Amino acid sequence: MKKILFTLCISLCTFSLFAQVQDVKFAYFADTHISVGSEKILELEKCIEDVNSLPYLQFAIFAGDITEFGSDKEIKLAKSIIDKLNIPYYIVAGNHDAKWSESGCNTFAKVFGYENFEFDAGGIKFIGSNSGPNMRMAPALLPHESLVWLDSIAKVTKREQPVIFINHYPQDTSMLNYFQVINTLKRTNIQLIMGGHWHSNVKMDYMGVPGMLGRSPSAKKDAGIGYNIISISNGIISAQERIANVETRPAWYSVKMSSEPRFSTTETTKDNPYGLPSDFPWLTFEINNEYPEIQSIWRNQDESDIGGGATLSGKYVVYANTQGVIKALDSKNGKILWSFKTEGKIFSTPAIEKKRVVVGSTDSNIYCFELKSGKLLWKYKCEKSVLSSPTIFKGNVYIGASDGIFRTLNLITGKLVWSFNQVSGFVETKPFVDKQQVVFGDWANTLYSLDTKTGKLQWSWKCKGSRMYSPAAVYPVKTKNKIFFVTPERKTYCVDARNGIELWSANGGRESIGISPDKSKIYVKTMSNTLIAFSTQSNNAKKIWEIISGLNYDIAPTPTPSIMVKGVGELVFVPTDKGNIFCFSGSDGTLLWKHKVSVALINSIVPLPGNKLLVSTMDGIVTLLSFSIK
Repeated sequence: MKKILFTLCISLCTFSLFAQVQDVKFAYFADTHISVGSEKILELEKCIEDVNSLPYLQFAIFAGDITEFGSDKEIKLAKSIIDKLNIPYYIVAGNHDAKWSESGCNTFAKVFGYENFEFDAGGIKFIGSNSGPNMRMAPALLPHESLVWLDSIAKVTKREQPVIFINHYPQDTSMLNYFQVINTLKRTNIQLIMGGHWHSNVKMDYMGVPGMLGRSPSAKKDAGIGYNIISISNGIISAQERIANVETRPAWYSVKMSSEPRFSTTETTKDNPYGLPSDFPWLTFEINNEYPEIQSIWRNQDESDIGGGATLSGKYVVYANTQGVIKALDSKNGKILWSFKTEGKIFSTPAIEKKRVVVGSTDSNIYCFELKSGKLLWKYKCEKSVLSSPTIFKGNVYIGASDGIFRTLNLITGKLVWSFNQVSGFVETKPFVDKQQVVFGDWANTLYSLDTKTGKLQWSWKCKGSRMYSPAAVYPVKTKNKIFFVTPERKTYCVDARNGIELWSANGGRESIGISPDKSKIYVKTMSNTLIAFSTQSNNAKKIWEIISGLNYDIAPTPTPSIMVKGVGELVFVPTDKGNIFCFSGSDGTLLWKHKVSVALINSIVPLPGNKLLVSTMDGIVTLLSFSIK
């Protein structure tokens, strides 16, 4: 009798919640990867025609990687196809939409009207968020401003209302700050986390929260072109694979909704500000206890992500965030001195010269400010976004853009000195500039060398294969008529600076490279746990040393700077995509120390006199570190 009463009580509690929830059915898409001329266009069109034939579907959700390369043309094409739906749809960007975006992720937001969404259906709150890091090669990272937005939604959502969260990435170690996302969601009545990225239907569990990943529309070995239909009824969430114009298969995923919030509110502490999980010790800051000689003099947390690096001149530390705000901090204490807001996101690292600051913005302008006051001195309008970082040389600013034009502007007046209008892809990098040449890459497989005075093309070099192998994010280095660079095809190249003829190539590398203070070595960080020192003197790929770095798998594109320290020798500072800095001896690769700054990509490391480092991270940290060598 007691068992019957207990069962009845549970049933009544469940009914009291789910009486508020109405039946919901919707189409679920992920990884459509639309590109001009691709068969994926026909696949998506076939699925949309099928959705329109099913009158019981109420809306559709698209979980990222909508396009292949994030170009303006691809995004507009994708929208023109998806707009054929007869039902409302909700959409978020994935890594392919964000990493290779010529607009700096502005076009996606403008074309679709938002980056994050929130709506109610059948008494359930659906929350969708974009996934970064925007424009930078690194593991996924929910942008800081999106995390703040998610937190604000969680705070105003009634504790008893069921919640479903949508993001492109699995909410596990695939996303660097997944624990922040999950801890935020656990303050709600979270029922399910939905994603994509793996192109397949997969059941997941995220720290106790049920999860699922959805298939792409492309045909599989055991299934044709299709998508998923999600049904919510009688407290059950289920997923069925729909083969377009053929059949709806039995549910491959089913989870019972909880009748009340299952998790207590999760609060972070001073000792654990990120809410790091205890079962993943490699994510924690315990690494810093091993090397207490590395200390933070000051630390500033921005309200947004930082898409480029920080730079310093005297009293002023200058950086820009992805909300489009340029900021100057006091180099002694990190306090803000001035700020200026542009109309677009910024992924450009500011350059400082003659008390002037120059930076590019995705609002298509190149800006110049007075260093002391932040007063706008001039701005130059380009035809598309400016993602590239400027180099200032001999009174001129050298910078690329997304409009197929590389420009040189006078630093004082902002007037055009010369332009080169034959750039095939958009420019993201910071150019190398000296008296002889300007060298930079684009996202169309090409490395260019232009005459510094005239802008005339001297030579160009092309990599083979996918444009994702382009030498576009690397900062090229030069010595003794040789240009050195690395590409995402995991190769290191040396070309003749005078004619672009390839002198040698070697396996290893991706986008991170640096050159020693005496220019006798280049340092290449590979993706597979090694660091290599190549000789710059040899006409072949001569390794001076190669060591197991301890970085494990790492794809941070940030350069590896090095300095000479009196009484110690040469130090090489290697950034990681998980917020760590490793310091190695330049002479033999011996590990000297390591330090964790954040959980996100290290954007820049600037060695300073007095054993100091200025560091910025993708999740909005700017910090000044001091170090010593035992």
